[in-house]
Amino acid sequence: MQAVWNWFRWLHETTGINLTIFYDAFDRHRFFDGFLTSIELMASCLALSIVIGLVGAWVQGSSFKPLRVAVGGYIQFFRNTPPLIQLYFFYFALGSYITVHLANGQTVPLINNFTWAVICLSFYAGAFNVEIFRAGIEAVPDTTVEAAEALGYSRFGIYIHVLLPLAFRISLPALTNNLVNLMKTTSNAYAIAVPEMLYVSNQIWSDNLNVPEMMNVVLIIYVGLVGLFVFVMTRLERALRVPGIGL
Repeated sequence: MQAVWNWFRWLHETTGINLTIFYDAFDRHRFFDGFLTSIELMASCLALSIVIGLVGAWVQGSSFKPLRVAVGGYIQFFRNTPPLIQLYFFYFALGSYITVHLANGQTVPLINNFTWAVICLSFYAGAFNVEIFRAGIEAVPDTTVEAAEALGYSRFGIYIHVLLPLAFRISLPALTNNLVNLMKTTSNAYAIAVPEMLYVSNQIWSDNLNVPEMMNVVLIIYVGLVGLFVFVMTRLERALRVPGIGL
């Protein structure tokens, strides 16, 4: 690989295109760490937001009204406020009250910035996922539910074994769109100093004055990651398609 790194050094010396993340070991290491942090942040938020959506959609069908009202309030709060404002609220407002006192008398946050980003962005996307899964559940024919009830399934059993598999298939196109938006929104974690790609790139271009090069690199990586995710989800949608369901 040294020949490749040397080529990028030569490129900088001859053309001025300064991609230090390739020929400088220190910049390469911290950018790769930022890339891995972005991947970890995306994966955590995607998984947690889907769980939130599934649980919320089930609770919306509950006969216990206070639960339905609580879920409705949650959806309205997270859908009607910008994710960046939510990040600031969770990290600076709530975070300032959730602290621990160390033996030396120092007060430190109990939850770090990465965890706050996962919590906040997952709840933000989860609010949309609840509505996506609810719409998918409502699209399942009533006769299917009635047949499951006739077979003796409980409400939870119907949700897990009948409604959820069908609703998930129906919801996949809308779910993919929301998850793609979530992947892009994770870059907002930069605002609370989560060392993901954008935050690390800012440090690199501040040191080397190579803003255009670094912004192009970050843009290309996001296009590649989102494109790969959409490709996988499209293949999954085709594999799970059931004739007559969701058409």
